Amino acid sequence: MVSRFSTTRFRSVATTLAVALTLYLGAAAGCDSQQEPELPSVQEKLRESHIWEQNVLRIGVATNEPLMGDVRDGGHVGFDVEIARYVAASLGFEGDQRIEFVSVSTEDRIPALQGGMVDLVVSSFSITEERKKEVSFAGPYLVTTQEVLVPSRHRDTIRTIEDLRNPKFQICTSGGSTTEAELEQHQVRAVVVKDVGDCVEGILDGRYDAVSSDETILAGFVARYPTEFEIVDMPFGTSELLGIGVPIGDPALRDLVAYFLDKSYRQGRNGEISPWQVAYNRTLGPWLRTEKRQPQPLDVPRLVDFDDKVPGR
Repeated sequence: MVSRFSTTRFRSVATTLAVALTLYLGAAAGCDSQQEPELPSVQEKLRESHIWEQNVLRIGVATNEPLMGDVRDGGHVGFDVEIARYVAASLGFEGDQRIEFVSVSTEDRIPALQGGMVDLVVSSFSITEERKKEVSFAGPYLVTTQEVLVPSRHRDTIRTIEDLRNPKFQICTSGGSTTEAELEQHQVRAVVVKDVGDCVEGILDGRYDAVSSDETILAGFVARYPTEFEIVDMPFGTSELLGIGVPIGDPALRDLVAYFLDKSYRQGRNGEISPWQVAYNRTLGPWLRTEKRQPQPLDVPRLVDFDDKVPGR
């Protein structure tokens, strides 16, 4: 009897232990299945993008916007150009020998992306809902405002939006810009030309009386003609979020650009001198009336910033 009872008790304990072990293993497996999936790497995203295995990255930039995108002594300079170089290097296209800068006007930025003439556009490109139907954006990488540039002869006569409405003044702006729509909304009739630089030349020639555009663009012309122009702050009430334009059919490239803009942003937040801050200090910083900081980019993906992952992870 004792022997039979001991055997029965042993089997019962063994069964209980087996059930407990099964439940434990099942719970462990359930926990594993609930873990987040492994993050994609930058290299994997690159393979998904249309620039994979390209020798050169084609970037659309302005070539007549001092401080933002300009050509000096045969080389491309400006804040947008510096940001473009940082992004290109992060994508594996380091050095100007790996970059083809393509001159794009304000109204040509979207067609250049849609037609495959460029891989990216870094050219005072304001992010809007309408434009997001045609191209993708990474950013913003800069926040600016709409202002008005007037020559010294009109320093005391053009000070308000009401002055801009005066039919005796010819107001100029660039076609395809958010400024064109903003002026129309404020009932300001404007002459529309290809680039802001054309407006400035027209003012110097006496054909126009003022030009409206982003403060960052206008600051460049104050830097070029410091005694002949000044910026008038007018209450348009809008902030322009500048982003990097990407072909709408390449979400992988958009994610990569957003990731590297955010990497620079995080460096700045951590007290480091970020690539963005270096670009700003070299170009816009000395000429803007208010100090700016890099804005936090939107819709930034989580990526692993290297391809060789630790074994076993």
